[in-house]
Amino acid sequence: MNSPRPGDYIDIHTHDSRLVPGVFAVENIMAHENRDPTEISAPVFTAGIHPWYLDGKNSGALLAYIRRIASSSNLIAFGEAGFDKLRGPSLEIQLAVFSEQVKISGEFGKPLVIHCVKAWNELQEAHRDLKPEPPWLVHGFRGKKDLALQLIKRGMYISFWFDFVIRPESSGLLKSLPPERIFLETDGADTDIREIYAKVSADFGLSVDKLKEQISSNYRELFMKKRTL
Repeated sequence: MNSPRPGDYIDIHTHDSRLVPGVFAVENIMAHENRDPTEISAPVFTAGIHPWYLDGKNSGALLAYIRRIASSSNLIAFGEAGFDKLRGPSLEIQLAVFSEQVKISGEFGKPLVIHCVKAWNELQEAHRDLKPEPPWLVHGFRGKKDLALQLIKRGMYISFWFDFVIRPESSGLLKSLPPERIFLETDGADTDIREIYAKVSADFGLSVDKLKEQISSNYRELFMKKRTL
């Protein structure tokens, strides 16, 4: 089954997923791992070059890996890709490799999953300059309302950092955002996606079933919509 079933909890970004009844997990593969996508347990996956694992010499090999698996039938998006000012090579190298992944995303008409740490200006400048056609999904978000709304205004979707979104202080942010632009994730941590849904559904004033319906709708819109190449 390569798409969520009605009533599934969707974990939009995880690593080393385990099969859990009622949970539709999206596995993330990082290019430096050189994994065989046919060996993952999740029904679908994303694949990209994480900025932490660039060293200025390996970008060619990592991009070759992404292109090699880009036509996999169960690959729904590229990434995580992006910018990190705390870890990784120079921003110049990060931008060059990021731009290539944006190009591949456009060639295959599939969204791009974003990793961004303290480089939001650079991310938004890249979005402005590169003018991507497929939408971007910012994963692990834990920022402020104004930033979230800026990203959404640019057509991006947001998935929240699991530890941030279960805190009481995240409730105000969630209430200020359109539910049709959000996703939830575990990022491979030892946490239960069902507990995250329970907290977020209360923030939105929805039942858990209604939140599942909304995120399933978001999934179809972002990942299953046919796009012109």
